[in-house]
Amino acid sequence: MRRLSVIYGMVGAAMLAAPVQAADPIRVLLMQDVRQVVLSADRGLVVRSSGGEERLLGSPLVVTVGSSGSGWGGVLVSGANGRTFTADSVTVKGQEEDLTVATDANSLVVGGTLQIMAKEKGLAVLNAVDLEEYVKGVVPSEMHSGWHPEALKVQAVVARTYVLYQRLAARSRDYDVVAGTQDQVYRGRQGLDQRVQQAVETTRGLVLTYGGTPILAAFSSTAAGPTEDAMNVWSKDLPYLKGVECPFDKNSPYYQWRAEFKLQDLESNLKRQGIAVGAIASLTPFAYSPAGRVAKLRLLHAQGELILRGEDLRRLVGYAVIPSTQFEVEAVGQTVVLTGRGAGHAVGLCQWGAKEMAGLGYPFATILRYYFPGTELKAWDRIAAASSSMP
Repeated sequence: MRRLSVIYGMVGAAMLAAPVQAADPIRVLLMQDVRQVVLSADRGLVVRSSGGEERLLGSPLVVTVGSSGSGWGGVLVSGANGRTFTADSVTVKGQEEDLTVATDANSLVVGGTLQIMAKEKGLAVLNAVDLEEYVKGVVPSEMHSGWHPEALKVQAVVARTYVLYQRLAARSRDYDVVAGTQDQVYRGRQGLDQRVQQAVETTRGLVLTYGGTPILAAFSSTAAGPTEDAMNVWSKDLPYLKGVECPFDKNSPYYQWRAEFKLQDLESNLKRQGIAVGAIASLTPFAYSPAGRVAKLRLLHAQGELILRGEDLRRLVGYAVIPSTQFEVEAVGQTVVLTGRGAGHAVGLCQWGAKEMAGLGYPFATILRYYFPGTELKAWDRIAAASSSMP
């Protein structure tokens, strides 16, 4: 999870303005800007057009961007029996079973329903799925299912809390969350096993709250030191996202690392962002967070000086290349060499820390309270019911 582009601090107000029901499905943006989607289910597919007409069609079902002489941009649906029709959008579900959705680059098995609509650059595919089924699709995608059961419970509560926070904060969008690292990785039924099932069912409906509403349940892989204050990373003062000591994650493979990248690649990426920059001569840390991570860097280049946020360097070079902002610059030439520790933004839950704490005997509720100080575990159905009954 990386994205935090929601309306911080407004969740309580959003909840009162637009109450939601506990049974409302989660709307996941599975795919976007794709030209073709192939859907299949053994017993056929129930397809409902935006006009309300419903059809039972055999597999496979091919959906593409519609077109006409006037450039109409709806969807074109082609069934296995050769029947085709067009609509502004379609909603599809498997007949009494899950369905498979595939593009050239991706394939998922999902429950719930799919909505497919045409956008400016191609098709958008949304999965409307039950909250707990969504959580079952996130936990094995964000944490190894072989980890301690208490750690899996921690991830289940965090995943559930995060998506509910996003849903309450962004009601005007077509979707609640993206299925990738912009929010939480969600892969439908992939990786779902008995251990994950048990972790989700044991914590069913439980969410972390502050002031009676779900919190922004941020998490990352490895803190490799104190966790970070959200103010230092996202300039957001959230009382439950304050840094805590984390001496538990030394067994993480990301605890120490070494990274290299081409200086020319950084220059090119800066220019693509519209930032005027000449040939870079040096790159040095300029300011540190209280936890010791690089908050800002100074770049001296042929046209002057540029101050760059540490997180922006990660984004420009690649999150997979620079795992965290806890690094030192070892060398600057045609290739920049960094040595560092940790992986991710380090705000909120440290997943490897949770793994170790679980192994030491700490229950999931204690682990959550440690990484999110001042929060309470509450049942989501009760919170939703209370908000819906308010005048």
